[in-house]
Amino acid sequence: MANETTIPLLPCRSLDDVAPFYQALGFEITYRQERPNPYLTLRREDLHLHFFGMPQFDPADSYGSCLVVVDDLVDIHRAFTDGLRATYGKVLVSGVPRMTRPRPRRNQEGHFVFSIVDPGGNWIRFVGRSDTAETDDRGGLARTLQNAVVQADSRGNPQQAARILDGALARPDAADDPAVQVEALVYRAELALQLDEPESARELVRQARSIPLDDGPRDALADTLRHAEDLITALPPA
Repeated sequence: MANETTIPLLPCRSLDDVAPFYQALGFEITYRQERPNPYLTLRREDLHLHFFGMPQFDPADSYGSCLVVVDDLVDIHRAFTDGLRATYGKVLVSGVPRMTRPRPRRNQEGHFVFSIVDPGGNWIRFVGRSDTAETDDRGGLARTLQNAVVQADSRGNPQQAARILDGALARPDAADDPAVQVEALVYRAELALQLDEPESARELVRQARSIPLDDGPRDALADTLRHAEDLITALPPA
């Protein structure tokens, strides 16, 4: 056999929850029905997602997930980011729905992955088809950060990720790379937002901004520093 197509069917509480969110990401509605059962089909280029409505469904209880392998992870993440900013005025970084940043995953052999958690609580996980696996050998804090990413971004356990990072950040090592310190603090701020700790998030971003960086590392951290600004935008007024 050849030319088969597999399309995930994912649950949601209401089609009105998921349709505008995915339209913000550049999907188009190709079919919608309300009766006899709510059903929605979406398409973005060669990516197809179908949804069925369950009025009593709680997104917090969802086990829905699928893996999307793409040629250019950075490009599609940037397109999604632009769409979220255009529709919502900010990147959604906490709660449901939300989107994570592309990060190397230890449980994915170092390949970069990012996830969308949609309004139905479904995890749509994007991985680069041919990106080069990354081994981070920048020391203990870098390894701890990788472990925290697995806990929160892969397993959906931000509480455990926060505990892991807090232990390392409370015992700073003079050998820690300043760039890794910034990455760890910004990620911990993202976790604080997910855990509904806005003042902690604000303080963590302040700490990240206060770390002195040379021009080279600062340029390399451009996406991380931009993400820190997205976190500040997502915070409630002080």
